[in-house]
Amino acid sequence: MTVPFDLSVAAAGLIAFAVLLYVVLDGFDLGIGILLPALADGEERDQALNSVAPVWDGNETWLVMGGALLFAAFPLAYALVLPATYPLIIAMLLALVFRGTGFEFRWRDPRHRRFWDFAVTSGSFVAALAQGIILGALIQGVSVRDRAYAGGWLDWLSPYSLLTGLGVVCGYVLLGACWLALKAEGKAEDHGYRIARLAAFAVAALMIAVSLATPFLFPQYYQRWFSTPSLWFVAPVPVLTGLAFVVLLGALAKRRPGKAFLAALALFLLGMAGLGISIFPAIVPPSVSIWDAAAPERSQHFVLVGALFIVPILLAYTGWAYWVFRGKVGTDGYH
Repeated sequence: MTVPFDLSVAAAGLIAFAVLLYVVLDGFDLGIGILLPALADGEERDQALNSVAPVWDGNETWLVMGGALLFAAFPLAYALVLPATYPLIIAMLLALVFRGTGFEFRWRDPRHRRFWDFAVTSGSFVAALAQGIILGALIQGVSVRDRAYAGGWLDWLSPYSLLTGLGVVCGYVLLGACWLALKAEGKAEDHGYRIARLAAFAVAALMIAVSLATPFLFPQYYQRWFSTPSLWFVAPVPVLTGLAFVVLLGALAKRRPGKAFLAALALFLLGMAGLGISIFPAIVPPSVSIWDAAAPERSQHFVLVGALFIVPILLAYTGWAYWVFRGKVGTDGYH
C-alpha cells in the first residue's frame, strides 16, 4: 500500500507523537499511583511519589495537546470519537482530577494521608483503565452513519476493550515499577524490581492476547498482518517485541534500572506501532480515513505551523525539568 505524504499524514503523525509522549511520560507516574498500595506506608510511599512530584502535572500537557490537535486537524474524528466514548472520557478526566488532588493534599493534610493515598491510587487506576478501554473501543470500530456517531451509550464495552484496558493498566504498572527502581533507594527500590518482574510477565501475556485478537476484528486488519507482501514489512514488530522483553528481564535480573526502563518503553512503542499498522490509514476504524476526517487545508497549515513553535518549547521545558530533577530520590525524600 502506497500512502501519499501530505498535510493530513503529517497532522496524524503529530497527534501520534503527542499521544506517544503522553503514554511514555504520564504512563510511569500513573503506574506509580497504581502500585502505591504495594509499598509500605511512610518512607517507601514518600519516595515513590516524590520521584514523580516535580513532573507529573507537566506530563499531562501532551494529553491536552493531542486532544487539541485532533479537534483542530480532524474535526470529524473528534465529533465521532467523543460521543462514542463519553462515559470513559468523563471517568478519565474526573479520575485525573481526583488523583491530582491526592498528590497535592497528602503532604498538606497528613492526618488524612491514607485517604489522599487512596485518591492517588484509585484516580491513577481509573484513568489508566479508561485510556486502555478507549483504545480498544477505537480499534474494534465505531459505528458511523451519515458522518455522525450511530452507536449506543455502551458500544465501547466489550471483551476486547476490557482486554486492552487491563493491558494498559499492567503496562503502566511496569513503567512505574521500572521508574521506581531507577529513582528510589532501599526497600522501595527492591520493591520496584520485584513488581517490575511480575508486571513484565502480565504485560507479555496481555500483549500476546491483544495481538492474537486484533487481526480478527476486521478483514483489513487480518490482511495487513498475514498477507504478502505486507507480512514481510510488519514481521519485525513482533520479533523486536520479543527481543525487548528478553532485554527487560535481563536488565531486571542484573539490576540495571535505566536499561529496564528503556526496554519497557520499547514494549510500549512497539505495541503502539503494531496497533497503528492495523488501523492506518483509518483514524476512526473501520470506515473513516484521515483524509475523510481532515480539516480544510488552511486549517491544517495553521495547526502545523503552530506546532512548529509549540512542540520544541514543550520538549525543551520537559527535558529541562527531568534534567534538574535527575538522580535518585533519597530516603529523606529529596533528590
